[in-house]
Amino acid sequence: MSNERILIYVFALVFPLMLAIFLTPKIRKLAEKFGIVDAQTGGRHIHKNPTALLGGLAVFGAFLGGLIVAWLFGWLNDGVLKNAQISGIVFGGIVLMIGGFLDDKFKLKPWQSILFPILATIIVVAMGVAVKYITNPFVSGTGPFGRALFYFNWLDLKIVSFGALFSFFWILGMIYTTKFLDGLDGLVSGIGAIGAIILFIVSLFWDVPMSGTSILCLLLAGALLGFLRFNWHPAKIFLGEGGATFVGFMLGCLAIISGGKIATALLIMGMPILDVVLVIGRRILSGRHSYEGDRGHLHFRLLDAGLTQPQAVLILYLLSLIFGLSSLFLQSKDKMMALLILLIITIIIFLSVLFLEKRIKKP
Repeated sequence: MSNERILIYVFALVFPLMLAIFLTPKIRKLAEKFGIVDAQTGGRHIHKNPTALLGGLAVFGAFLGGLIVAWLFGWLNDGVLKNAQISGIVFGGIVLMIGGFLDDKFKLKPWQSILFPILATIIVVAMGVAVKYITNPFVSGTGPFGRALFYFNWLDLKIVSFGALFSFFWILGMIYTTKFLDGLDGLVSGIGAIGAIILFIVSLFWDVPMSGTSILCLLLAGALLGFLRFNWHPAKIFLGEGGATFVGFMLGCLAIISGGKIATALLIMGMPILDVVLVIGRRILSGRHSYEGDRGHLHFRLLDAGLTQPQAVLILYLLSLIFGLSSLFLQSKDKMMALLILLIITIIIFLSVLFLEKRIKKP
């Protein structure tokens, strides 16, 4: 790797990081001035003092600022990443910021708030961020299409919809994974940064030199790390609706444009995804709405089992880091086995935490 490439990568990480450090206090003051704060306590709201929302504006602003600089210098023009895809990511992010602001300010109803993630996802998929094929991990072949389990032929309009539909639900699922995960200080911003860095490392192995994808990964990681300085416990500002959804939106998009690294993203976000599935399943079985908030998520159960917020967050960081890094060394077939192991570990952790909760409550 040349010194020039290293310097560009360092700039792509550090510039949005410094920009986020500059923007976050400004956004915090604006949120407090206009009363856009989370003042609720009890239940899922475990902070003791009213805390500013709208932190996602700082993350998106830092990411967008870095993206504009990278585009002006031609760092995104690698011949693989299309301008339409970049535009889709930007416009989709803007939609999420608008929806997040309205939700943080006016507390939208669930059917109202979901409209913005749906619109953002439609925009980005329509602009070309969509899966072309899904690799069969159990079959060897020459080239990606020689071992494709499903190949979405983009020249056949009848089949295009299947690739777009898969991508739509993938990105929307990632959006709601990080939205539901946003319950502890620094949890989503930290895991988002870990995911972006791992996807950056993955891009170095398969992508063209100085790829636009690798730059986007670093821009996201830098913006989140800069914001994390203010979001770590005790948090001075929260991501808010816009920020929590934007992190999942970006990870979902990056997984697709990074050569369809869906399995890698699943390993990074596997624990949160399984957590969401288990919690929603439990709510439905108990006759409640799937979107009804409670303390059933793993991160809350870790607190109920006696851990502090930083301890619980660091444990979840570590799990995401371990399984995310494992994807760098595993073949597709082995990644499927790692996902199975992750499922088993998640179930064991849930059962262990439930056991500890009962022992704590018993006296």
